[in-house]
Amino acid sequence: MQTPANPFKQALAAKRAQIGLWLGLADAYSTEICAGAGFDWLLIDGEHSPNGLRSILQQAQAIAAYPGVNAIARVPLGHGDAGTALIKQYLDLGVQTILVPMVDTAEQAQAIVRAMRYPPHGIRGMGGARASGWGRFPAYAKEANEQVCLLVQAETREALDNLDAIAAVDGVDGVFIGPADLSASMGHIGNAGHPEVQAAIEDAIARIGRAGKAAGILTPDETLAQKYLDLGARFVAVGLDTNLLVRATSALAARFKSAVKDAPKGGTY
Repeated sequence: MQTPANPFKQALAAKRAQIGLWLGLADAYSTEICAGAGFDWLLIDGEHSPNGLRSILQQAQAIAAYPGVNAIARVPLGHGDAGTALIKQYLDLGVQTILVPMVDTAEQAQAIVRAMRYPPHGIRGMGGARASGWGRFPAYAKEANEQVCLLVQAETREALDNLDAIAAVDGVDGVFIGPADLSASMGHIGNAGHPEVQAAIEDAIARIGRAGKAAGILTPDETLAQKYLDLGARFVAVGLDTNLLVRATSALAARFKSAVKDAPKGGTY
């Protein structure tokens, strides 16, 4: 059996826009619903959601049943933590594309690249488990380095200062701009739409593209998402499962509570 290719990595290299959805509900059942929606990728969030290795595995298995959608997982790391052991475990689960938050320097990016790869190009521990088909992919250890995909998050002033060097690191496939943390770092906490923040995002997308790497971002604002795509962003998350559920349930409740409030009082049937 042949080592599985990474369609998401191939799409980025071919400069095809990939539309995704953020998963924060930490549940395989809801993940399967999202997997059938038609997105190119789904991000399983291990940083800000109550996910552990087993729940990430279950969601990756749910996604794998739907051809055309790719699983990405975000590890709970950042600010210089290369997370060698944790990255190894995520990869061994069969997640080929990893997103690492709070990468501020090229040196940090280089350390993460090494954690993603088997020797001689890295320090990933030999194993593979589910990723190697439990040994049924005989060439996995020799071919895995070409199929793993590393996305790093630039979400601080320091990261923007070092963005050209980060994007130039061999083994970094894409750079994801984190609007919320970036706006906080720039002194505009809770206001990712501030003109200074938006100008920085536009500049970052251009710089990442000039480096030959894929730029990514998350926004539930459809107009803004299209703007980022037009600017050249190649992987854009256009919503979050939690946000979709909050908006839909709140709107539904409000419509009926309003109807009850405005109904005529009194009378029996």
